Amino acid sequence: MSLAPFITQLGAEIDDASEETFLLFSQDIPSQNLGILDSQAPLLELSIASRDLSIKQSPTVLNSARGGGTTGAVVWKVTPRFAEWLISPGNLLARHGIVSPESSVLELGSGIAGIVPLTLAPLVQQYIATDQAYALKLLKENIDQNTASTQTGIKKKKPSKRANVVPSSNIQIESLDWETDDVNSFLKSNNAPEGVDLVIACDCIYNYALIKPFVQTCVDICRSRTGERPTVCVIAQQLRQPDVFEEWLEEFNKHFRTWRVLDEALTDDLKENSGFMIHIGILRQGESMAA
Repeated sequence: MSLAPFITQLGAEIDDASEETFLLFSQDIPSQNLGILDSQAPLLELSIASRDLSIKQSPTVLNSARGGGTTGAVVWKVTPRFAEWLISPGNLLARHGIVSPESSVLELGSGIAGIVPLTLAPLVQQYIATDQAYALKLLKENIDQNTASTQTGIKKKKPSKRANVVPSSNIQIESLDWETDDVNSFLKSNNAPEGVDLVIACDCIYNYALIKPFVQTCVDICRSRTGERPTVCVIAQQLRQPDVFEEWLEEFNKHFRTWRVLDEALTDDLKENSGFMIHIGILRQGESMAA
């Protein structure tokens, strides 16, 4: 199935990172502080699309001096909004078959919460949630706790015998380090040798050091696609530092055709002046093995 109708719906392609940065950061952005939902609470009670979730956090890890980052230890404000948008009625990803009962999804930087996999996984065939090793124990615990009443009737692959597949779920939890892991080997060892339909990332870019490893990981995942239809990347972020955002977009746009999701395709709490945005990327023809 061609992505041409989907691309048509996305509107104007971004070709100037500086202009896009100016347009976004000229908005009337509300104060979100750092953007953490509640940095002190060890347990959050949330409702996503009328589904109640109990999410454990680790404020201790967040405030620790752990090398390699600690931001995945808590829930960020954009995450519930992004999860709600992904499954909202008429979402453009579902309308164009990118999210479907046959889809495979890989999430980068899942963190400990599991909110996006818990929300989206019932609608797809395979969901691989990834992060650094420190986040995985609590991520699995949160997903285990909140999948007691897993939806039925969704077409899924045979359950894996691997210990990191959540029981009664199609969610697979894996360690993926953007700087050190080989993406092709990772995909082959996780039942996705031909790539995935959708890569998602939620609030993963917050400093310069992460930009190149993150973008290269996105490239490597999308380049592994051997099917006719390319992988779609969906990146949700909070507007924080214009310089960091612009550098990310400039690097991302070198490899991906890039669009910002228009207000007409967003839920209200992600629209202009919300302080959040979603971008979509499709690997440029010269980058793809399956161009």
